[in-house]
Amino acid sequence: MTKEALIIFVKNAELGKVKTRLAKDIGDEKALEVYLELLQHTKDITADLVQDKYVFYSSFIPENDIFSNAGYILKQQKGDDLGERMSNAFEEVVGLGYERAAIIGSDCLELEAPYIEKGFECLAFRDFIIGPARDGGYYLLGMKTFDSGIFKGIEWSTSSVYKKTTDYIESQNKDFHKLPPLSDVDTIDDLGRLKTLIIE
Repeated sequence: MTKEALIIFVKNAELGKVKTRLAKDIGDEKALEVYLELLQHTKDITADLVQDKYVFYSSFIPENDIFSNAGYILKQQKGDDLGERMSNAFEEVVGLGYERAAIIGSDCLELEAPYIEKGFECLAFRDFIIGPARDGGYYLLGMKTFDSGIFKGIEWSTSSVYKKTTDYIESQNKDFHKLPPLSDVDTIDDLGRLKTLIIE
């Protein structure tokens, strides 16, 4: 066990249940293909990280997928909304004795390993790290001391998530390091801007 843990939040790759906003434009099957590519990207950029890696699935732990038998510890998310699920995951992992923990999702094709490594480096001297997404959310959040308050009172999947999160940090007289802003893939406009996946 290392002193640092990376939490990876993923949705179970089921037709009609992933990338639903994107699916409105490209259909459920293409949206699932996009999500599978996002999952593969997430695995590719995290596979060689030195941190212990925990994959938290939205609904159930699959018998066999790309994270199975690959050095990842597989868990299931618990909670009624995203904030509660993230809070519970942090609490569970930090409770195992890690000194620093960070969470990422599986929606950001621009995210690369150096951003995650930089985040953990900054946690050595900052209370929090946060990577803002260009849509107003965040693609990475890290902390040294578990604080459930950072997940409360936030309307998830809105443009106010990042601001409310940093406002909370400042209200607690804590400091944070801000990583460069990156884009999630949520809509067809995101695909066009990134020019990474081609929808036929």
